Amino acid sequence: MKLDAISIITADMPTAIAFYSALGLELVDGGPDAPHTEFTSGALRILLDTEAVMLGIDPEWTPPTGGHKMSLAFDCTTAEAVDETFAQLTGRGDGDSKPVAGIVHEPWDAFWGQRYAVVSDPDGNKVDLFAALD
Repeated sequence: MKLDAISIITADMPTAIAFYSALGLELVDGGPDAPHTEFTSGALRILLDTEAVMLGIDPEWTPPTGGHKMSLAFDCTTAEAVDETFAQLTGRGDGDSKPVAGIVHEPWDAFWGQRYAVVSDPDGNKVDLFAALD
């Protein structure tokens, strides 16, 4: 048995695709108008499904409320890449980029030896950006 995929429910497929594409995931199936989209990241798949898909599976499904109990974490390789990715996702980059992420925590040098930032995807899920400090 192996972990194969993480599924994320989205209310805005085009913006969610822009967000996860900006993180370097490879779009392999679906697209902005599709109810189901798949990305790959090495051996792991990230699946996006619309709320309509969830309602088709379970007509009594409702979006979760309250705090989030998990987050995705992306190794950006370098401290500079953490800052660049944060700027790109939050629209603080070259001035032409549209924000596709919310700001949870600006980049900082964490006491555990990493450059770290936290953003939220278009549906409010927390996404950590990190890299080891030299």
